[in-house]
Amino acid sequence: MTTVAAVRRSSGHLLLAGALAGPVFFASAVTQMLTREGYDITRHPISQLATGSLGWIQITTFVLAGLGGLALAVGIRGTLTEGTGRRVLPILVGIFGAGLVAAGVFTMDPEHGFPVGTADGPAGEMTWHSIAHSAAAATAFTALAVAAVVLTVRHARRRAALRAVLNAITALILLLPMSQSHMSIQIAVNGLVAFTWTTVVALSLRRSA
Repeated sequence: MTTVAAVRRSSGHLLLAGALAGPVFFASAVTQMLTREGYDITRHPISQLATGSLGWIQITTFVLAGLGGLALAVGIRGTLTEGTGRRVLPILVGIFGAGLVAAGVFTMDPEHGFPVGTADGPAGEMTWHSIAHSAAAATAFTALAVAAVVLTVRHARRRAALRAVLNAITALILLLPMSQSHMSIQIAVNGLVAFTWTTVVALSLRRSA
């Protein structure tokens, strides 16, 4: 009994860390959006905050959020002991967390006038680290979309209709093709949806545990 209680406490702490990843990410990102000179959410994706002399703040934010995602993955593994998705769900959420860490380590290129002093236009040629950033971010959000599909099936089989529908909507939003004209806004919306999902899932599992 003591061992079981210890495992549950550990899983609870990990799930709490996963729940906090989203609020921490957006508190940091929104603060930077409002205070960094030249930033425009309609032109610059959140990832571009990782460029310039203050880019370390967003880099750290990505890494911390990714570590929160990894903590959530381990927490899910310790909490879900039966049912659909109990094995694959932690792997998918773990890929999401690892992808965010990689997205922080590999930064995108300055472009479209940000940071201040950058030429007003797209980068002439993507650097290897910008390509790695894009690949890591795409992999992370695709993995989370698949995780939402897994939970859709899990809840549908348990006849939890509302939860199934909400997870299906989450997956649909994350899998929509990127709009070239509103890409930065869509990325921000996807981030909000993804981190709302991780927070809700983490708190829900923590209550049930």
